[in-house]
Amino acid sequence: MTACPCGLPAGYDDCCGRYHRGAPAPTPELLMRSRYSAFAVGDAGYLLRTWHPRTRPRTVETGSGWLRLEVLEAVGGLLDTEGTVRFRAHSLDGVVAERSRFVREDGRWVYLGPV
Repeated sequence: MTACPCGLPAGYDDCCGRYHRGAPAPTPELLMRSRYSAFAVGDAGYLLRTWHPRTRPRTVETGSGWLRLEVLEAVGGLLDTEGTVRFRAHSLDGVVAERSRFVREDGRWVYLGPV
């Protein structure tokens, strides 16, 4: 069993892998974790699919060297239409810290951008 890059105590296939294969992430936190995992495993297609069309770039670069994720605060749940996640993503190049905004579009959570 390969550990999931997002840091939850489950294997990749049962954790973020299921979202990468098409299951909708039920909360902003799980979408953010799955997006971090997509960066770690090189799944640029997933990152683009889960990015709000208004703020989505044409391309996205993934890379190796992601070490761990810290979720510091998560707001938004199963019945909400907006949410935020504050996190720190550690890599060999340093730390990315952000408070991200998520919205539900057509029944699925998508990343809108930093707050």
